[in-house]
Amino acid sequence: MSRLADDVLRRLRHDIVAGQYPPGVRLTESQLCHAYDVSRVPVREALKQLEVEGFVASRAYAGVTVGRMHADEAADLFAVRKTIETITVKRCARRFRSTPHDPEVASFRERIEDLVETGCGALGRIEDLPPLNTEFHLSLAEFSDNPSMLSLLRQVSSKIEWLYAMDVDVRGEHSWAEHRGIADAVVAGDVGRSSRLMREHIDNSLEGYLLRHASRKTVVE
Repeated sequence: MSRLADDVLRRLRHDIVAGQYPPGVRLTESQLCHAYDVSRVPVREALKQLEVEGFVASRAYAGVTVGRMHADEAADLFAVRKTIETITVKRCARRFRSTPHDPEVASFRERIEDLVETGCGALGRIEDLPPLNTEFHLSLAEFSDNPSMLSLLRQVSSKIEWLYAMDVDVRGEHSWAEHRGIADAVVAGDVGRSSRLMREHIDNSLEGYLLRHASRKTVVE
């Protein structure tokens, strides 16, 4: 993929996740060329990659539309996420328990606590919450010092942010209260409580997601 196409890919993915292009909306090459000030070639390359990632769908005679996520796909994504993040949060808590005075540990404590305060303070600005949510979870994965788990979480983080963004007006306040509890447990070095709260956090997100969209044939979050 060319550098220009990669730039279009990142920008268009961001705009889909942010809700600028809602699920089901048709995307045309001319529209995107105008929006991103590029030719059709990088737009086509970007759309092909986004189709592989599941953010758009292409159908004969219907063109390209922003994708929709089915309930079973969402449930699978949450299951993968729960496995990854249970592992990473346990490792984070163990680092605090074993080396509480290490400068890197102290630095992370300040970072995660500041991030929670920022998230809680941004509840009135829901457009700021999805990227903050992603930063919170990726920060824990980075601090866990497990490159494999971090890489896996990064691979699904855009989809997770997409789901969160479409439901942030309902889940935002609850999710940041849960983030605070997780951060407190990690800083306390409580491995069991950290993993339990993370599992509950992800289960709550999935349960609320499914309940709010149960009447739909497809679930979009």
